[in-house]
Amino acid sequence: MKTIAVIPARYASTRFPAKLMQDLGGKTVILRTYQAAMQTNLFDDVFVVTDSDIIFDEIVSNGGKAIMSIKEHESGSDRIAEAIQDLDVDIVVNVQGDEPFIDAEPLAKVIEVFRNDFDKKVDLASLMREIKDEFEINNPNNVKVVVDQSGFALYFSRSVIPYPRDKDVGVCYFQHIGIYAFRKQALLDFYSLPMKTLEASEKLEQLRYLEFGKRIKMVETTHVGIGIDTPEDLEKARLLLLSK
Repeated sequence: MKTIAVIPARYASTRFPAKLMQDLGGKTVILRTYQAAMQTNLFDDVFVVTDSDIIFDEIVSNGGKAIMSIKEHESGSDRIAEAIQDLDVDIVVNVQGDEPFIDAEPLAKVIEVFRNDFDKKVDLASLMREIKDEFEINNPNNVKVVVDQSGFALYFSRSVIPYPRDKDVGVCYFQHIGIYAFRKQALLDFYSLPMKTLEASEKLEQLRYLEFGKRIKMVETTHVGIGIDTPEDLEKARLLLLSK
């Protein structure tokens, strides 16, 4: 089962432009992320996929592998799908470019789903963590997920799901953690499918998979990624790096 990691890397981030090229302890954020993915020893290969000559040159000049996007893309899945369509690969893991402190354990969990999926019932695997804080549950920036008895996703939403009409039931709430592993064919199918109303409304690309019948296996974790979305996040990351 050939497994690769792909790191989609846009230069023009809305909230923090050029964040992937910011200095983090003597290396750029994107280079640290790439090297951290390599150091997990979970992948047969690691690629950065980018729309930027600057990011492409940063990776290649430091001995890494990068692929230039040909088209403009609405989502990370689209960008990855274009990049891997001619690669000989079975499983593709999406690694976030702005998370340089990669934890191997959650990545190993989503890969393991496919090693045990002998009947090939799983198209994607992803992660969720239980949340109990009322603010976290109600925050639309935290995407929630509900699953069936076998752990397959039923729906993702920015809203509170399930809605607690009866507060005595003792329902658990799960936040979706955006680490994905895909079968190659699921990615290629996604690339050829149109955006429908659920995805357009919630602005969640994983809903396109569900709307077209793909099966997403969710794995519970306690992992919380350390992403760099703002200049303040970058300062925190620099302090964290110094403490290691």
